[in-house]
Amino acid sequence: MDTKIKPSRKSKVKKTPEHVEKMKLEIAEELGLTDKVKQEGWAGLSAAETGKIGGLMTKKLKDMKTGRLN
Repeated sequence: MDTKIKPSRKSKVKKTPEHVEKMKLEIAEELGLTDKVKQEGWAGLSAAETGKIGGLMTKKLKDMKTGRLN
């Protein structure tokens, strides 16, 4: 079984930093979306799923910037 994840369409145009991709994958795993991402790629997610990942990423990045953990 191939566990490699297909890049999103956007990442083909502009390289996303490695730490952001790692965080995105961790959040997808927390939300139970890892299998869907592995099968269909990031473009296979619904707008709601993508928005949830983006919102949680923004919160984590903001917390990291302000020095808060979780």
